Amino acid sequence: MLTWTGKWLVLLALVAGTIGCDRVTKQLAIDNLAGQPTQSFLADTVRLTYAENTGGFLSLGAGMSPALRALVFNVATGAILVLLAVMAWRQRGSAWHVAAFSLFIAGGASNWVDRVKHGHVVDFLNVGIGWLRTGIFNVADVAIMLAVALFVVAELRARAAAAR
Repeated sequence: MLTWTGKWLVLLALVAGTIGCDRVTKQLAIDNLAGQPTQSFLADTVRLTYAENTGGFLSLGAGMSPALRALVFNVATGAILVLLAVMAWRQRGSAWHVAAFSLFIAGGASNWVDRVKHGHVVDFLNVGIGWLRTGIFNVADVAIMLAVALFVVAELRARAAAAR
């Protein structure tokens, strides 16, 4: 169990580090990839390509009207991020829970800022082998997916501890 101070140090370090990495890599993508052809690395396992995503995960919602997109991706996402911050503040769980909340908040907040400022999120990474490939994503998306995995680990650990 983390102390109050330890919990906030972990939360702030993960949030600041994640948002910082996401902002820097998106700016690098804007400066170096926008308007350029896709770049391929490691026998086409990793591709760098510039994309502006007006939707959510895998461009879901990109076809919505601008007003509905603003409501869903700006207002609702902002409210969810505030709710998650309150939940993180009240979290009495493990370091795993704190890390998961931190990464989820950081990834969500960094993408949210892009949506509010620009109406889209900059994506630039694609990985895969042959025809099996991911969608195009960014560092914030990686943080969100890692947060989901950490939540699962945290819950499994908590249930195992309770069963003992």
